[in-house]
Amino acid sequence: MSALGKWRKRPGMPSGARMPHQGAPMGPPGPPYVGSPSVRPGMPQTVMETTRKRTAPQQVQQQQVQQQVQQQQQATQNRTRSAKRRKMADKILPQRIRELVPESQAYMDLLAFERKLDQTIMRKRVDIQEALKRPMKQKRKLRLYISNTFNPAKSDADDSDGSIASWELRVEGKLLDDLSKQKRKFSSFFKSLVIELDKDLYGPDNHLVEWHRTPTTQETDGFQVKRPGDVSVRCTLLLMLDYQPPQFKLDPRLARLLGIHTQTRSAIIQALWQYIKTNKLQDSHDKEYINCDKYFQQIFDCPRLKFSEIPQRLTNLLLPPDPIVINHIISVDPNDQKKTACYDIDVEVEDPLKGQMSSFLLSTANQQEITALDNKIHETIESINQLKIQRDFMLSFSKDPKGYIQDLLRSQSRDLKVMTDVVGNPEEERRAEFYHEPWSQEAVSRYFYCKIQQRRQELEQSLGVRNT
Repeated sequence: MSALGKWRKRPGMPSGARMPHQGAPMGPPGPPYVGSPSVRPGMPQTVMETTRKRTAPQQVQQQQVQQQVQQQQQATQNRTRSAKRRKMADKILPQRIRELVPESQAYMDLLAFERKLDQTIMRKRVDIQEALKRPMKQKRKLRLYISNTFNPAKSDADDSDGSIASWELRVEGKLLDDLSKQKRKFSSFFKSLVIELDKDLYGPDNHLVEWHRTPTTQETDGFQVKRPGDVSVRCTLLLMLDYQPPQFKLDPRLARLLGIHTQTRSAIIQALWQYIKTNKLQDSHDKEYINCDKYFQQIFDCPRLKFSEIPQRLTNLLLPPDPIVINHIISVDPNDQKKTACYDIDVEVEDPLKGQMSSFLLSTANQQEITALDNKIHETIESINQLKIQRDFMLSFSKDPKGYIQDLLRSQSRDLKVMTDVVGNPEEERRAEFYHEPWSQEAVSRYFYCKIQQRRQELEQSLGVRNT
C-alpha cells in the first residue's frame, strides 16, 4: 500500500470537506427533513392517513381568530399594567437628584399622599359599584285625591249625553316633596287599579272598572270613570302597588315568627337566617342542615331540612301582597261637589343618591384633568433627568478630561459591538499585544494543519488516488 493510501478520500465525502474534529459526535446519515412525520415501521401509510383526524377549515379559522383575540386582549392588559407601572416609576425623582435638592422631599411626600388617595378613591368606587347592584329605595308619601262631579239631565239638550244625568269620578295623586326634575306619573306607582261599583245599580257586567299594567301601557296622571245615574253610589277602590323588587305577603304563622308582614324575598331569607343563628338551629356536625324547632316543624312540616331546600319550601309560604282598599261614596248632592277625599300612601322610590353615584362613576371630566396633570409631571421629571445627565457629563469632563474621553470611547465601542453584532473584540484585536498570548502558537499550528489537510485532499483528487 502506498504512503498516500492512508489519506485516501472517504466514500461519499465531497471534495474540499474537512474531517471532523477528533472526539466530535457524528450521527448516522439519513434523509433530509422535508416537513412530513416519519411512518412507524410495520404500519401501512394508508392506515395512518385514514385514521388521522382533520379539523374543518371553518373551525381552524375560528380557533385562529379566537387565539388572535385572546392574544390581543392579553397584550392590551400587559401594556396597561406596564404603562401604569411605568407612569408611577416616571413620577419618582432619583435619589441623586433628591440629595442635590433637599426641597424635593416635599414632592415625594405629595407623591406618597397621592398614592394613598388613589387607593382610597379606587376602594370607594368599588363600594359604589357594589351598592348600585343592590336596590336603593326611599320611603315617600303619595297623596291620593278622589273627587267626583255630577251632571244633571238637561231637557233642552240636543244630544243624548246631555239628556241623561251622569257623574264622573276622578282618581289623581302626586308625590309629596318631590324634588326630582322628572316628575313621575301617578299610574307608575301601581300595578293595577280596580273600581268596584254597586252591583245592584250597574249589573254584574258593568260594575267593575279595571286597569292593569302591561309592557305597552302609557303612563297617566290620573284615572276618570263616567257612568249614567242620578243617585249616590258606593264604590270600592282596590289599588295594587308596583313593588320593585317584588314583595310578598308571608304566611300568617311565618309572619308571626319573623315579625314581618310583607317584604322582598331576599329580606325574608335574611330574616330566616337571623332566626336560625339566634336560636342556634344549624347542625353543629353537618353545617348544611338545620335542626327545626317546634315552630319550624309546624311551618315546614319536617324535623330537619337542608339550607338549599329553604327557597323551594318558602315559595308555598309567600302570597301576593294585599291591595290598598278605599271605600268612597260618589255623591250627587250639589253641596258635596267641592269636597275631595285625600289619602296618604307609603310608596318606595329610587334614592336620589343612586343617580349621583351613577353620574360619579360615569363622569370623565375630572379624570381627563388628572391625566393632563400627570402628563405634565412626567414631562417635568423627564426634563429634570435630562438636565441631571448633562450636569454629570459636564462635571466628569471638568474633573478628568482624558479619563472621561477614554471611558467614553470604550463605551461607544461596546455600543457599536452590540449594534453591529461583531464577534470578538475589534479594539483589542488591532493591537500587537493581543497576538503575543500563549494561545496564538496553538492557533497557528492548527491553522497550518488544516491547510495541509486541505491541500493533500486536493492532490489525491487530482491524481485519482483512492483507498483500497
